[in-house]
Amino acid sequence: MNSNYKILAVFDYSTEAHVTKSRLYAEGFKTMLMDEKTIDSDPLISNAIGGVKLLVHQNDFDKAAEIYNEIRTYQKDKSGNDIFCTNCNSNKILIAPLQRKNIFYMLFPFFEKTRHRCNDCKTVF
Repeated sequence: MNSNYKILAVFDYSTEAHVTKSRLYAEGFKTMLMDEKTIDSDPLISNAIGGVKLLVHQNDFDKAAEIYNEIRTYQKDKSGNDIFCTNCNSNKILIAPLQRKNIFYMLFPFFEKTRHRCNDCKTVF
């Protein structure tokens, strides 16, 4: 990886990454994708190698992160309504990473309850 670039976001598939990359490119940011061709050749290994990484030049990283946070999709409930943070009442909610605290959840991660994380105040609920 080029030391002048930082990872802005990670996507499961390259098509998702291209949508965000083209928006940032339209705004004048220098971007590139990493592991795109590998995942395009075998999409089942996306989780194994960590997905398609969208890299942004480090000089533009903060501005690009602001734009990305405006255009990214946030979680909704089963009815399609916004989920609100329990701390700051923001609707910019993401899925929190799995904890996998014991061997059971390491072997069967689909049994672990989904937790959410606020993108504004970073509260996990």
